[in-house]
Formats: sequence, C-alpha cells, structure tokens
Amino acid sequence: MTAVPALAQGITPANFVGAAPLAVAAGAGAFALLAMAVVRTMLVNGKVARHRAGEQIASLRALVDEYEALLSGTREVTILWTENNDGQAKLLGQASAVLPIGRQPESVLNFPSWLSAGDADKLARLLEDLRVHGHAFGVSLNALDGRLIRANGWVLGGGAAMRLRPAFLQPGAEPTLVAAAATGDQSSVRAVLAALPNPAFARDFKYRLVYANAAYLQLAKALGKNGSESAPPELLDTAQLKQHIMDCSAGDKPAQLPVSWPGQGAFELVEFAVAGGRAGYLRPLEDDASRPAAIGLAHIGGIIGALTTPIAIFNAKRELVQFNEAYASLWGLSRTFLVPGLDERAILDKLRTEGMLPNQVDYQTWRTKHLESYTRKSPHENEPWHLPDGRTIKVVSAPAGAAGGVIYVFEDITERLKLESANKAFSNVQRETINALSEAVAVFGTNGRLALSNPRLSALWKLPMNTLGQHPHIDQIAEASGRAIPEDGASIWRNLKRGIIDLNPTRSDQTGRLNRSDGRLLDYAITRLPDGQTMMTFLDVTESASYSKVLKERNDALVAADLLKDAFVENVSYELRSPLTNIIGFADLLAGSEGDNLNERQRAYIDYIRASSVTLGVLIDNILDLASVDAGIAELRPELLDVHGLVDKAKAGLSATFPEISGEKPINLVVDIEEGMPPFIADGTRIVQVLYNLLSNAARFSPPGGEIRLSVSLRADRMLFIIEDEGPGVTDEMRAAIQTRIDTPSGRQRGAGLGLAIVKTFVNLHGGTISAEKREPRGSRIIVNLPRDSAMAGVAE
Repeated sequence: MTAVPALAQGITPANFVGAAPLAVAAGAGAFALLAMAVVRTMLVNGKVARHRAGEQIASLRALVDEYEALLSGTREVTILWTENNDGQAKLLGQASAVLPIGRQPESVLNFPSWLSAGDADKLARLLEDLRVHGHAFGVSLNALDGRLIRANGWVLGGGAAMRLRPAFLQPGAEPTLVAAAATGDQSSVRAVLAALPNPAFARDFKYRLVYANAAYLQLAKALGKNGSESAPPELLDTAQLKQHIMDCSAGDKPAQLPVSWPGQGAFELVEFAVAGGRAGYLRPLEDDASRPAAIGLAHIGGIIGALTTPIAIFNAKRELVQFNEAYASLWGLSRTFLVPGLDERAILDKLRTEGMLPNQVDYQTWRTKHLESYTRKSPHENEPWHLPDGRTIKVVSAPAGAAGGVIYVFEDITERLKLESANKAFSNVQRETINALSEAVAVFGTNGRLALSNPRLSALWKLPMNTLGQHPHIDQIAEASGRAIPEDGASIWRNLKRGIIDLNPTRSDQTGRLNRSDGRLLDYAITRLPDGQTMMTFLDVTESASYSKVLKERNDALVAADLLKDAFVENVSYELRSPLTNIIGFADLLAGSEGDNLNERQRAYIDYIRASSVTLGVLIDNILDLASVDAGIAELRPELLDVHGLVDKAKAGLSATFPEISGEKPINLVVDIEEGMPPFIADGTRIVQVLYNLLSNAARFSPPGGEIRLSVSLRADRMLFIIEDEGPGVTDEMRAAIQTRIDTPSGRQRGAGLGLAIVKTFVNLHGGTISAEKREPRGSRIIVNLPRDSAMAGVAE
C-alpha cells in the first residue's frame, strides 16, 4: 500500500507521543475484561465439578447403604474392626440369628453369655490372634441353647472382620435341611448330614435308619457295632428307642433325648422331621478335647495376610484386588497408595520412578512382556529381577481363576544366592585342595556310596575316573578293585567296608598299613565326619618305607660298629697293656742287669724296643681317652699347676719316646718360658698330654736333629703355648685332623692324626682353641690358647 501524502504529512512524533497513554489504558481494560471472563469460566467449571463429586459421593454412600442393608438382611452377623472406627466393632446383620431370643445385638461380643465356656474362651483367643497377628480362622462353636455356630475371621485391609452364622439351628432345623424338607430333596439332606462334624443320621417314615455320616459310623465302631453308610447300626437300646419314637410322634417340634456311653461321654440326641422321614444328630453335652473340631475354609484375605511371602492378586482388568503386608514391605509401598482397584501398570511406573525395578534400556517393552502374565494359563517363573539396590527377586505368576487375573508371588533370594555362591566357591576350593593332595581321598555317605574323591584315588587303586564319577557303592569299588588287582584288591576293600558302614556313634577313627600283593605299602586312615559321612585316605609309603629300611640297616650297622669299637677299646685296655708292660719290663731288665755285657748294637736295639713300647703305650692311652670322650664320661680335674713342671713332664715323656741312640740326638728341643708366669689352673694330666702330643708330632715331622721350639707366654688372662718345628709345614691333612679329628697323617711315622685329635679334644675341654699355620721358609707353628683359670670348663659332650 502507498500512504496518502496528506495523511502521511499529518503524523508527527509529537502526535504519536500524545496517543500512547490512550493506547495503554485501552489495553489494560481489554485485559481486565478477558481476565474476568476466564475467572467466571473457572468458577462455573468448579461448581459443576463439585456438583458431580457430590453426586458420586452420594452414589457411593447409597451403594454402601445398599450393601449394609443387604448384609443386615442375611441370617448371619458380620463384625468389623476398622481404622476409621478407631478399633470399635461395627455390627452388620441380624444378631438374633446367633443370639438367644431377647438378647441385645451388642451382647454378641459377650461370648460367655451365649457360648459354652470352652468355646467362648477358644473364640476369644482366636479373635485376639486375628487382630494382633493377622491369623485367619474358621471354627464351629456350640451355643448354650444347643445350636452349632460357624465363625470365620479374616484380615480386612488395616482391620479385621468376623462372620457368625448358624450351622445347625434348633428349633426349626438347619436352613438347608428346612429347604430340603420343603422341596423333598433327600439327596440335599444327606449331603448336609455328611458335612457335619458331629454324628448325624437319617430315618425313613418307619423310623428305620437309612443313612449315617462318617462321625456316626466312627462312634458306632467305638461301641463295638458295625454297619455301613446306607445300613447303619442303631446306637440306642430297645427302651431308649421306644421312648424316643414316642417323643417324636408327640408333636412337630424336634425331639431331644439325653444319652451316654462309657468311654464316649454324654450326648443329646436331637431329631426332627425332613422330607422323606426324619434326621438327627448327637451333640456332646461336655467339652471333650478329644472330639475333632470342625474345620472350615478361611477367607482368602486372611490366608494371604498370614503369609510372610509377598503376594499380590490382580483381576483381569489389571486392578489390585488383594495383597499382604509382606508385599508392601518388599517394595516399600504405603497402604495409602496400595488401594484396591489400583492398576498394576501404575505400581510398576512408581517402582521404576523410585529406582526399584531392574535397569532396562526399553522399559515399555519390558513392562509389556511382564504383563503377558495375564494371558498365561499355567504358573510361570520369570527371570529374576536384579534390583539397583543389590537385591535379587524371584517372581512367580499364576492365573487367579476362571474369571482371569494374576497372582504374583515374590521371593527375595539375595541371601540364598550369596550362600549358594559362597558354597560353590568353597566347594571349588575344597575340590582343588583335595585334588592337589598327594594322598588318595574317598568320602562315603551314610548309604555307603562314594560322595567325593580325587584323581589320586583312581591312580593308586587303578580305578577308572568315569567309574568313580558315578558315585559307586563301596561294594562296586571292591569289585572294580578286584579286577584291577586280582590277588587282594577286593578283599582289602571288603575289610575296609566295616569301617565305612559302622554307624555306631561311639566308634573311633582307624589307622593302619596295607601291604598289597603288588608290593605297594599304603598307610590308610578312616575318619568320621561331623555330618555322618566317613572319609578314607590312602598314602603310598612304599619308597619311604624302603628308605626307612635302609636307614634302619645302616643304623644297625653303626650300632654294631660302635659295639665293636667298645670291644676293641676294651681289648686294647686289657689285652694289649699286659704284654706291653711285660715288654717294657724285660727291656728295662736287660738294659739294667745286662747293660755291661751288651755291645753297642744290642744296646741300640734295646733302646728301640723301649722307645717303641713307650710310643705304643701313648697310643693306647690316646685311644682310651678318645673312647671316654665319645662316651661322654671325660671330666676335668682342675688344680693349681706350675708351668715349668708341666713342661718338664712333657720333655721327660718326649725323651722316653725319642731316646738318644748311638750318640745321635733325634730332637733339638728349645724351651722358652716367659718370666714371672702366674700359677696355671687346669687339669695337669691333660695339659701334659697336650704338650707331649704336640711335641712328639713335631719331632716325627722334623728332620733328625732339627730344632723344635716350645714357647709359653701370658696374654691377658690367656695362656699361649706355641710349638714350632722345621718340618714340611702344615699340610691339609694336618689341618683337617685338627679341625675334624680325621686320622689322615702323612709323614715319616703314623699316629699324628690321633695325637692331634686328642689335643683338640682336651683343649676344647679346657675352653681353649688350637690353630696351625705355616712358617717361612719352612716348618709349622701350632698355637694353643687356653684360659688361665679352667676351673669352670664343662664336661665334654
């Protein structure tokens, strides 16, 4: 569009500013009108909604009144205890149906006023158990006026309900019997009589018994009378029956006759007219605890409420019909939410919102699959629900009935799965442990069958693993072992069977050794396990037994050698010393008495005899000393000694061993004793032997006329005896002899090893040490380090 030039020329900024307040006022007025219209519409809608809600409430109240009127018109009494009534009882129905004539309806809760004492207490206990613990009940009770009252109690939402109705009325008979009499339905009469817990019967018009229920036949049998359902025996004697027939003929009212039988108690016979004849029953006149109580079906709500297993029932429209407290606790749902008629899909959605359902990528598909339970015709166990809180729930669904619907049963199997997992892990560890054992293991149950074994059992008894895997009986194992080891395999297992099948609780464990015909030695043990099973273990000890045999033979040889050594030492002591003494004596005699008549050669021979005899005597003494040390009987006798005297005694022995023959000196002994030596406390005899053996050993390994030096000095509280020679030096054999007492001498003469062993032994007895070292350029040096006071030295071990 193109603006008119004249009009365009009339619009100026000043005109536009002046029109703004007018535009704002016009807009505000329009908004106010629109808001008033909206508010008016909301008020009208709210009024309509309240009117509709009032109509619905009125309709529901009318429906409740109709139901209450319907209950009030029945020949029974329903008593309700609900949370809305603060636990106060609400009565619905005709109280006169159970109360005596003239009683107020409120007296129906005063049980002792219209029930027998025993049944009044029973009903009070059952009612208390219902209201406190939710345990439903169904029981038949005896009223004071002789009527049989049926009472049923069940849980109703947050409260409880009880229904009382007459099961057998007097006068006028039971309603079903009255109807049967009016219609002439004899089969209905018999059906009712069969359902009664008390003895009941039917007669024809001639007062002959034509039917009796099971309780009547049982009473007749107790009285020694036999009969059948269609031909029952008469329990009344002739006089009683005659009187009873007269009472029945006197009027239309039910006839009553008290009767009693020894051992069965007292009864009241009640008989009345029905279609086709008469019917009657026996009512106990006293509370007999042995009398079977009538059992009725409790309301399904009471049954579900009494269970600890979570259960919920939905109808074909997926509406909640019934549930128990365990179901609400399992999912943490309040009773204000779980109201009858609630759609299951709403429950699932709420649980998903609160994170109570398994995590699903496609929740809608999962929910649709779950709701397929409504189309199944048989019970079905769904896959376990693994909830985000760590619980695992097993869900079982079953059809609710012909009208459709589902009954859900839930079970928290979290702990069971944990136990199964732990048990499986323990079993695996146990199996691996048993399989790793070197022993063969077999565990037998109380039925004598193999429950557990390891591969070692198969290898040890040559039994196939597939045979053991079938859990064979011990007799079957004996047969298989007999085929593998024909000589004695079967007989061994038959003997072991006694320890397996012995179920005596006082029996003890057994151990033993089996010597099989194939040369294997098996140690076995039979151990009784706490669960009644028996464990048998086998250990192949063939090789270890062979080792033991070898060790025993070697030990026997060592014992024999030790005995031989003792015999040798004893022979040395008694058999060698006697001739040696004679040799020394005759040599001394020749040297003394015939010395002037002997030439130089003869004198030299006699000197050789005397020196060799002295050497042999020293060797015998060394042998005896070693034997006493090895026997552990060597002891020190410390005393105050003079070092010079000790050295002189050693020199004297050395001179006797190495005498000067033909003017030739065999040794050149130089003694250097430090001045001011203090007294020396030791065993003088042993110290002399030490010095003599060291000096004689040096003399044997030194060249003729070679210098042997003995130095004695004091270092702190230690005495040092140093023997030096000019021989070949310290050999490995000499060092070994000092360290390990091995007699491996090398030199011009034997006996060095034995002498050094004696030295080492006596030095150790005194608590000292001995060492050997090589001199330069030639020779050896032996150093004996002894404590100055050896009084505290111990006995040789």
